[in-house]
Amino acid sequence: MLEGNRVSRISVRGFAVASATAVTAVGSVVGVASGSVAQPHNDAEATAADTTLLADIPVGEQAQVQTASLTQQADAQAIAADTSAKKDAEAAARKAAAETAIAKKEAAEKAAKLEKERIEAKAAASRDDVRDASSFPTQSSYTVAQIQAMARQIVGGGQFQCFSNIVNHESSWNYHAVNASTGAYGLGQALPGTKMASAGADWQTNPATQIKWTLSYMNGRYGSPCQAWTYWQANSWY
Repeated sequence: MLEGNRVSRISVRGFAVASATAVTAVGSVVGVASGSVAQPHNDAEATAADTTLLADIPVGEQAQVQTASLTQQADAQAIAADTSAKKDAEAAARKAAAETAIAKKEAAEKAAKLEKERIEAKAAASRDDVRDASSFPTQSSYTVAQIQAMARQIVGGGQFQCFSNIVNHESSWNYHAVNASTGAYGLGQALPGTKMASAGADWQTNPATQIKWTLSYMNGRYGSPCQAWTYWQANSWY
């Protein structure tokens, strides 16, 4: 009876070793399939059983062992994927925040620039060296060069180029230019042309008067000729 008990204990132990060895063997097979390298170990009993006892385990138990191993791998892969997704999301958030900060900075700089131009335009308009229309002798006709020279003195160097850009598009510096469709008249194409009478009764024939009125219009409506030019580029009119 004692001997029988001893045999039973050995048998149970053998089954336990076989089961553990089967797990090891299946893990090794799965590891090789996934490209990993199995680590050597010193358990002689398990090593000897790796190739001999796996077949002794019922098929149902082998499937369970394989399923458990695959589940562990799937869990590990899911954790790795989740970690990667979180890192990607954090990187995207940082990038979006940086882009927003840059956009705000650029908008602030643009607003500051426009405000500076507006202040400079007002200062230029009030400077003593800016001449009005009456400062220029009246002529029967004027060349484009003469008209542009007047504009440089009336408008001021800081805003002249923007002023010139608009006049180039509106009338090509022709102070007698008339829009056949709307009736707009003069260098800045005032609509109607009679608006320029506020700058001088000679608005039809004196380009200096037209320049003075056009500059006043740009400053009053947009803040400066350069701001008027910015609007013109976006809309093809001002």
